[in-house]
Amino acid sequence: MSLQTRAASRSPEDARTSAGGNLVGTGIMLRFMLRQDRVRLSLWVVGIGLMSFYVANAVQALVTDEAELAQLAGLFADPVGRLMTGPAYGMESPSFERFYAAGYVLFIYILTALMSMFTVIRHTRAEEASGRAELLRAAVLGRHATLTAALLLALLANAAAAALVLLGALSGGFALTGSLLVAGSGASVGVLFAAAAALCAQLTETSRSASALIGTLLGLAYLIRMIGDMAAVQGTTLSWFFPLGWSQQTAPYVEDRWWPLLPALMLTGAAVSGAYALSTRRDLGAGLLASRLGRSHAHPRLGTPHGVALHTLLGGLRGWGIAVIACGALFGGYAQSMGDTAADLPEEFRSFFSGESVMLGYLAYMAMFLALFVAAAGVGGVAQLRTEEKHGRAELLFSASLSRAQWLRAHLTVILGGLGVILTLTGVATGAAAAAVLQDDPGPRFLEILLASLHQGPAVLAVVGITLAAFGWAPRFAAALGWLILGYAAVMTNFGPLLDLPEVFSAFNLFGHLALYPVEPVAWGPVLWLSGIGVGGIVLGFTGWRRREINSV
Repeated sequence: MSLQTRAASRSPEDARTSAGGNLVGTGIMLRFMLRQDRVRLSLWVVGIGLMSFYVANAVQALVTDEAELAQLAGLFADPVGRLMTGPAYGMESPSFERFYAAGYVLFIYILTALMSMFTVIRHTRAEEASGRAELLRAAVLGRHATLTAALLLALLANAAAAALVLLGALSGGFALTGSLLVAGSGASVGVLFAAAAALCAQLTETSRSASALIGTLLGLAYLIRMIGDMAAVQGTTLSWFFPLGWSQQTAPYVEDRWWPLLPALMLTGAAVSGAYALSTRRDLGAGLLASRLGRSHAHPRLGTPHGVALHTLLGGLRGWGIAVIACGALFGGYAQSMGDTAADLPEEFRSFFSGESVMLGYLAYMAMFLALFVAAAGVGGVAQLRTEEKHGRAELLFSASLSRAQWLRAHLTVILGGLGVILTLTGVATGAAAAAVLQDDPGPRFLEILLASLHQGPAVLAVVGITLAAFGWAPRFAAALGWLILGYAAVMTNFGPLLDLPEVFSAFNLFGHLALYPVEPVAWGPVLWLSGIGVGGIVLGFTGWRRREINSV
């Protein structure tokens, strides 16, 4: 028998065994994943690095001397400030580097955690759910090759992000040891959540369930840190119960201690070991947690187009809604603190909150900021329509007596209705929290804050309309276009006034045209033309959807 014949007669399992066992093909898979994620991961890494660079330098550009900085430090040392940003190490004697660490690095840690979670889930559970993992495993590919490659990819991404975070901190002239600690803490959070995501991917059958599970863990970590840090400066015992707390207890630029990262290292090792062990105890495509049995008979509402649409979109809308409403309550509770410190804020900070009242300007700004996330829920909903189309579930419905227009109209009704409910409840939560802490006119303020939230509706409608128009004519790019609009709006809303960019850059920010009610009167012109963009986009979307083929690109 010739060598070629023997090679051809070997089964994939023989090849795997002879070629080195469960890790064979890891290098190939890592290169494949790097190629797949070359744009996505680059944006994550560069974005995290830019955030560090911007914050490290912007604070020094805005605040001219340390006396002004000491006044601002009160925002983070306040219990509500600690609730949002962390244990406020060093705020009794603040410096620029301590201000950077106390107020902003938590958000860098959260971004690295999100980047790692999405990367690992995408390359493990999502690949299994799509069936591509089974095709790859049919060739010469070890059992643990995909999981190992995904973890290595997350490790590389976190290392690159940590390097850029370090450079960003050093560009601000901050101390080397503290900057290394900030970068290392961010990487430890990222790698730990990558390992936790790998573990969750073994437990569930779908990428959505795995993402929900690891997202819940991240939310729980943030919630426990909030309670622990709010109770006392430098945190309490509760602050030590989850990874975000460990990273902040390193106290960069104050105590510069590395040992709080040891629990994160140990937990990462345990999670990785658990993921490998569990992966050998389940079938490919299956999860260890048994799926809940469905009803023996479908709910009557599933017999209607709107019932099917609600069943499809409810999970995503509910998740976004809970997060945004909770943030609204938190931000509203900060209203009195903003009013108390208004006189001490530097002019550049006050320019964020236009109008005579900094407190009202702050609430108007928060209404616009939260509306960005409500619009994100809308973009996520339209992206889900594309998923339903690609996976063939929409086509199955069309085989019955459901037309394309009915299907899209039902889903759009649920999306817009859900966004309206989220905007309303966010306004209620923000207004109620603000009214609870405000000492003057809490009742009228509640109504103003609720109307401020609803006032952002036309901008949200415009984002949904543009995304739906892309879904109708170029579905492959619909979600990307929606996220691009929101990303640009987020950058311009938060940093545009500080960057002093030409006016043309502000013109493309859909959320920058509405008046900042209640500090400014409502301008009906932007309300009307933003609503027109939204309605026009929806009409275009329906036209394209009727004309193009299902699953076209």
